[in-house]
Amino acid sequence: MEREQTDSYKGDILVVDDTPANLRLLVGLLTERGYKVRPIPNGKLALSAIRLSAPDLILLDIMMPEMNGYDVCERLKASDRTRDLPVIFISAIDEVLDKVKAFKIGGVDYITKPFQVEEVLARVETHLSLCRLQKSLQAKNRDLANTLQRLKATQEQLIESEKMAALGQLVAGIAHEINTPLGAIRSSVENIADFLKINLEQLPTFFQTLSLEHCQYFVTLLQRSERNYSLSSREKRQLKKALSRQLTSDNIADGDTISDTLVDMGIYDNITTFLPLLKDSENPIVLNMAYRFSSLRESTRTIMTATDRAAKVVFALKSYARQNTTDKKGMVNIIDGIETVLTLYQNQFKHGVEIVKNYTDLPPILCYYDELNQVWTNLVHNALQAMENKGTLTIEATRQEENVAIAIADSGTGIPPEIVPKIFEPFFTTKPPGEGSGLGLDIVKKIIDKHRGTIEVESIPGRTKFTVLIPITCQEDDERV
Repeated sequence: MEREQTDSYKGDILVVDDTPANLRLLVGLLTERGYKVRPIPNGKLALSAIRLSAPDLILLDIMMPEMNGYDVCERLKASDRTRDLPVIFISAIDEVLDKVKAFKIGGVDYITKPFQVEEVLARVETHLSLCRLQKSLQAKNRDLANTLQRLKATQEQLIESEKMAALGQLVAGIAHEINTPLGAIRSSVENIADFLKINLEQLPTFFQTLSLEHCQYFVTLLQRSERNYSLSSREKRQLKKALSRQLTSDNIADGDTISDTLVDMGIYDNITTFLPLLKDSENPIVLNMAYRFSSLRESTRTIMTATDRAAKVVFALKSYARQNTTDKKGMVNIIDGIETVLTLYQNQFKHGVEIVKNYTDLPPILCYYDELNQVWTNLVHNALQAMENKGTLTIEATRQEENVAIAIADSGTGIPPEIVPKIFEPFFTTKPPGEGSGLGLDIVKKIIDKHRGTIEVESIPGRTKFTVLIPITCQEDDERV
């Protein structure tokens, strides 16, 4: 515990000397100047007194019986508790070697007897002032160390919050990407269930009463049936009108209904083969059953497509969220990570963003896979925000000598030239309060630096490009971001 000091307190001085006259002189001199002084007649008692209460300064005689001043000083310097106590030697020995030895074993000063009062007072005050400054500096260093530790902890929390925010920004899109195929699967399953519930009992009768000619038409309708979802609603309306006019010109009754059914099945050209069936009064039975089977087949295709899509999103999310538990780099294909991020952002892309990919064959690189995914996530997210989710996102992956180069460019408004030098600074952001911490690009820069790589930005109105260079092989680095 540090000694509580008042304004009148000047210092606690321990005077060690086996000559009573010297002790009285030094005690009187220092007490008169306001110091607290403790006289000690030999080395052993001095060590005991210091263990009980450490002084601010020690005036130590060298030539004493049993334990000389050198031995006392060496004992003090050997202990962590007393190592930093300042020791001023006072001795009648005036040999250079003795002075050298005094400083070598830890003394801070050397006064030769007979001493001058002014000299003793000046040196005592000087070393007490140095001692006070040293303690003040040590206290400030402790405060700075504590502050630095708190700042590091806060920075780590902010960085983790930024990473979680980046992941959170994907959640809504990912949920939509999962819910869309799930909705398609549910709708398709309901269609299949309705088909089986309504038509299952009718099927034996239908096939028993079906003539050979009608059976051939039925099979041909199923073979020709192919849903084409690339057609717009307007294109379908136009095809239905054209087909209805053709059916009317061929004297086929109820042309509007038949054209609707055929176009929905994907049959809208070369229908001459089916004209005899369509003129037959039994055509509604055959055509409607073929339509139902076509819908059943299309429902199974929808389920297959939707499950593949959901599985791809889940796999991408799993790849993105995986943790590098070994805390070591691994050899990975960097394009796989980019594709994972693009998959997770698919929901944002499909409403007005064109993706242009220019990939070349790249060798596996030694890297922290999950951290580089954080880089691609931040850069892609920033590009989408810059374009307001409408525009062209271009991603290039090439090899430049011993580096892989990943360039991510957007067609947004660009970055003002005066801001470009600041974008990698921590907490710098142009977003409104509450919409960004300003740590995204700072994290990106730290991760790339950790990989011994570089990141550059070029920006003009209508185009901003970030280029990341990562060495194909680099030294291991245990530092984590």
